[in-house]
Amino acid sequence: MKKFLEDAAVVANAPVTDTIWRLVCKAPQTAASALPGQFVNVLATGRRAFLRRPFGIAAADAGTGEVTVMYRLVGRGTADMAALRPGQDRISVEGPLGGGTFSIKPGKALLVGGGVGLAPLIFLAYKLDNPVVLIAGRTASETFWNEFFTAAAEKIYITTDDGSAGIRGFAAAAVPRILKENRIDRIAVCGPTAMMRTVAAAAAAAGIPCEVSMEKRMACGIGACLGCTFESGTDGKRYKVCADGPVFDSREVF
Repeated sequence: MKKFLEDAAVVANAPVTDTIWRLVCKAPQTAASALPGQFVNVLATGRRAFLRRPFGIAAADAGTGEVTVMYRLVGRGTADMAALRPGQDRISVEGPLGGGTFSIKPGKALLVGGGVGLAPLIFLAYKLDNPVVLIAGRTASETFWNEFFTAAAEKIYITTDDGSAGIRGFAAAAVPRILKENRIDRIAVCGPTAMMRTVAAAAAAAGIPCEVSMEKRMACGIGACLGCTFESGTDGKRYKVCADGPVFDSREVF
């Protein structure tokens, strides 16, 4: 798949919470060709960080040429991004990257996400026909993501570890109930590895296909450095998250 290197103007860059930010940039070639599950490698040019950071695409609008990513403030690179000024600063955007994408086909999908892993599921939700969404957080403060899915989802479920919002418990514990209340044909998951593993197990127990979006530290983002490889749980083959994924059939991973 063709990728582009674009000098992108920052259109918007603002906090959603104390630690989660939303950045919109003008990258028309990437926006026109991006698929759900793909990511961009971003460099805030002229700042302290010298390595690109990979971010899942939360939205791509071919009409406006805008690409949206969500990021968590965790270090120097994301701190540099938070300092970017809309209408003044520019960033270098490489994308869309990733050869493995989420399936877009008829049938009812359940999208399960936790943390910033929910960002690429936003892009997917708007490409599907009224999916069901499960948002998992530790506390109620982490369930703000529902506002990004409201216009696309048929139904939104929420789980919190402490029971402060929605269903008390982890995401996987709610999957049997959701499957009972809805006719689900496939599941897509993105978030912490432990969550993806348990949701994938619940999907397997129900005989429902499941796709997971892997996250690994990346250097090149194009499959050259081999820094993001993992061994398949089925055939022992080594896969590159950046080039072969980041989306895989859950059976290949777990």
